[in-house]
Amino acid sequence: MKDIHNIVILTGAGVSAESGIDTFRDGGGLWEQHRVEDVATPEAFARDPALVQRFYDMRRAAIQTKEPNAAHAAIARLDAGWRGELLVVTQNVDDLHERAGAKRLLHMHGEHLKAWCTACDARSDWLGPLGDGPACPACGTAGDLRPDVVWFGEMPYHMEDIYRALNRADLFVSIGTSGAVYPAAGFVREARAAGARTLELNMEPSQGSHWFDEARHGPATALVPGWVEEMLG
Repeated sequence: MKDIHNIVILTGAGVSAESGIDTFRDGGGLWEQHRVEDVATPEAFARDPALVQRFYDMRRAAIQTKEPNAAHAAIARLDAGWRGELLVVTQNVDDLHERAGAKRLLHMHGEHLKAWCTACDARSDWLGPLGDGPACPACGTAGDLRPDVVWFGEMPYHMEDIYRALNRADLFVSIGTSGAVYPAAGFVREARAAGARTLELNMEPSQGSHWFDEARHGPATALVPGWVEEMLG
């Protein structure tokens, strides 16, 4: 597309929902079965690590049964075919972007399929349960592995890289996000302040929809492939 060289894409739960991955904030989402305070804070893990580990062990197992959908595939096509700069920043902790083929990708909220050793600070690929207190592959310490996901009250990952990309962007696209969780909810304003065009692709208007130059509403599997064809066409 003319005058567009640098693209930053933010993806949220709405991208993976059509693959069958539960969302946290929609009706029927995960938070209805578990209070945030019980499973997604450092305090919860300190208070009841067994509960938290069981919750994430179930999510880790479930994610491995899901498949990327047409939205993931379209973003991967854009990643492969876009000759300018591109960064996909995802709030999702699944690996569906990677399995679809995306390469220029950052997980700002961590990854379900990684474990973090609080003893040695190593991150390791992890597909099995953590609730049985396995040993860290890096240091051998047992019982100090936790899910490598960002809990409420913790700092998201890669923020310097993300803000650097936002301030260079010609186009910022938000896909499948609620616009309710900061700092991601503020990315559109950061990009606008730097002069980027802004586009929302979402099932319905997000909480920050009014900040976007353009908004298209509908399922990600319909909207994202069409937009990618426009960009690559």
